[in-house]
Amino acid sequence: MTTRLDKRFARLQAEGRAAFVTFTTAGDPDPETCFDILKGLPAAGADVIELGMPFTDPMADGPAIQASSLRALRNGMTVLKTLDLVRRFRESDNETPIVLMGYYNPIYRMGVETFLSRARDAGVDGLIVVDLPPEEDDELCVPALQAGLNFIRLATPTTDDKRLPAVLANTSGFVYYVSITGITGSASPQAQNVAEAVARIKRHTPLPVAVGFGIKTPEQAAAIARAADGAVVGSAIIDQIARDLDENGKAKPGAASRVLAFVRSLADGVHNARAAAAE
Repeated sequence: MTTRLDKRFARLQAEGRAAFVTFTTAGDPDPETCFDILKGLPAAGADVIELGMPFTDPMADGPAIQASSLRALRNGMTVLKTLDLVRRFRESDNETPIVLMGYYNPIYRMGVETFLSRARDAGVDGLIVVDLPPEEDDELCVPALQAGLNFIRLATPTTDDKRLPAVLANTSGFVYYVSITGITGSASPQAQNVAEAVARIKRHTPLPVAVGFGIKTPEQAAAIARAADGAVVGSAIIDQIARDLDENGKAKPGAASRVLAFVRSLADGVHNARAAAAE
């Protein structure tokens, strides 16, 4: 079965450019502003959208994304409402891949079979669930694959050649390489280190490798795009959202447009990276 993710990465490879992958948290800073941002992301240059499922204890995430989860939860965001956002998005866009990123607890509480059925029906393409190791693949990964969803696994600088085959065994869609050790938004990646890591991962898998954690500027995004099949930006977009909140934590007028303008600047860095390098 060929998924939207498979088609998107194949098209980008044929075009000779890297994917720009964006992350936002469902319901941040409020459901409607979030949806305005979400539906505007493809036109702003997003090739793949990661949508975070808010969780009370996002242990892999840094302060910016933790704060975005709390804002979303305070505004009543739930897993079901997250799926509703995807369903609304699909009313006008049936091509851009959407990957839900989050933690297992809310999925477990809903029930794996129920969650996968609802996610597929809403138009979700893949899952990144950061607290389920390969040893727990029967819990969610294998059922997700059987349901037609990609399951994207994280590899890190500490994932050695002995561990990589287990990490990659049931991975599909793409491999998400976490370019730094630590939490999201805590440091910036070095392009040379990233290039070496991507080459090492590709010795074990034909899947595209997208790189995230710590990319904050168009220049950094471009450097990663020259070294990998995709660049993932999350905390920097979340920071831009937070800067557009008033003293009561509400989105200022025009906030979505300003966030999307920032996304466009990052997308231009990714999409022009290889062309600039070839000149």
